[in-house]
Amino acid sequence: MLAVIVVVVVVVVVLGGAVLAYNGLVRRRNRTQEAWSEIDVELKRRHDLIPNLVETVKGYAEHERGTFEAVTQARAGAVSAGATGDPAKIGPAEGVLNQALRSLFAVAENYPALRAVETFVNLQEQLTATEDKLEYARRYYNTSVRDYNIALQTFPRNLLAGMFGFDSAAFFQVEAGETAVPQVSFTGAGAGSPPASAPPASAPPASAPPAPSPPASV
Repeated sequence: MLAVIVVVVVVVVVLGGAVLAYNGLVRRRNRTQEAWSEIDVELKRRHDLIPNLVETVKGYAEHERGTFEAVTQARAGAVSAGATGDPAKIGPAEGVLNQALRSLFAVAENYPALRAVETFVNLQEQLTATEDKLEYARRYYNTSVRDYNIALQTFPRNLLAGMFGFDSAAFFQVEAGETAVPQVSFTGAGAGSPPASAPPASAPPASAPPAPSPPASV
């Protein structure tokens, strides 16, 4: 009778531990998916801002077509990668878009007249705010992925993961140092402003007349 009780207790403990481990995996997976949804929202917001930004800068730098086409193509690639939902594909595509945006803002710095364009200033501020939110969401997501993947790899959760189809999650990595939108400063004269005229050279001073000779001694 005692042996039966021991067996029952062991089975209950094992089942209870399995239930707790399973529920823990579910919570971590849901947290990771929720964190990714925040990233997805910010990425879509940024993708929506870019066309208006390009059109605004294009109004002052029509001849910079190569830069505009690069940004448009990079945005299309990022949108296409985002449709896959795979962070391993989205990260590199967003890195390419970040580099294209930096080139666009570098062009904008050459046109001080953009400083007075409210649309450009507002778009830059919105894009900067979106980048900040995206960076925060990325860190939270990667932390969630780390905890979830560790849980999948530890015993006895790894047994449950294989039985119930829990798959590891991918980190969201964007090229380091390329996530921030540079703040455009118009401190110097750019290509859109005519250079300042140089002051005329001053004329050399006129030569002084020779001093009169002293009278000859008698």
